[in-house]
Amino acid sequence: MNIALWIVQGLMALAFIMAGMMKSFGYEKARASMPWVKEYSKGFVNFIGVAELLGGIGLILPWALDIASVLTPLAAVGLGIIMVLAVGFHVRRGEKQGVVPSIVMLALLVFIAIGRF
Repeated sequence: MNIALWIVQGLMALAFIMAGMMKSFGYEKARASMPWVKEYSKGFVNFIGVAELLGGIGLILPWALDIASVLTPLAAVGLGIIMVLAVGFHVRRGEKQGVVPSIVMLALLVFIAIGRF
């Protein structure tokens, strides 16, 4: 079970760190590739990016370093909240292609949170 959790943590961390970096440091690239970014301020998009970046780091470092290990499942819960909001956001906008990946990521984050608590 520990190996499965580490694999899922690594995949989710990679996904959130990459997405967070693009939203935080590559605003123009995010604006070109994600239609919704054009409708929101740069500050709001950067805020989401920083939250995803820190959450992705939080999925790995606390548990790996055995320093404040409780932060890893808390990061999974925080990112899970972001994914619940993302599902609602995509449903409201009629973006069916964004709903399924968000639900899958939410399920994986729930797996991490339960496994690490």
